[in-house]
Amino acid sequence: MKNTIATRRKQRKLSQAELAQLTAVTRQTINTIENNKYDPSLSLAFKLAAILETTVDALFSNGEDVKSVVLKGFFGLHFG
Repeated sequence: MKNTIATRRKQRKLSQAELAQLTAVTRQTINTIENNKYDPSLSLAFKLAAILETTVDALFSNGEDVKSVVLKGFFGLHFG
């Protein structure tokens, strides 16, 4: 899932380490999320959005409606 975390983090003059500390994860976790190698938990996505002063919708996109992504993750559903 593509995201705008790195751009928004840099706009707020935060390092990966600082954002990691604010979200209680490692810098490596922030790095892998920013590089689209790892999708964060819903809880972490909301923390990131709050710290970066935006919405989860604005942070993450893969061409799908965010509600569908949340439902898939929460219920393990697959929509055709």
